[in-house]
Amino acid sequence: MILTTTPTIEGRPVQQYLGVVSSEAIIGANIFKDLFAGIRDVIGGRSGSYERVIEKARNSAFSELQEKARSLGANAIVGIDLDFETVGNNGSMLMVVATGTAVRV
Repeated sequence: MILTTTPTIEGRPVQQYLGVVSSEAIIGANIFKDLFAGIRDVIGGRSGSYERVIEKARNSAFSELQEKARSLGANAIVGIDLDFETVGNNGSMLMVVATGTAVRV
């Protein structure tokens, strides 16, 4: 499955547009990650635990997006857009929304 944020794939013309596909992934961050991230905010540096949570959510959204496109008969998704939001009490959960157009190239 070809995944791209661009509306076209160079050298691979779109044969058929199959529709818009979207997926959502919501992942909670636990209190220990919040505690250690808070310490990093004070002393500086990157928060590896939050980076892993974001990567997990993004990968989950991409996997679901591909499954939905495959079910339509697509072999590519063009124009992919990712949105990241915090939801829940005090922003305790991370939501990733992925959308794109399922196509056959």
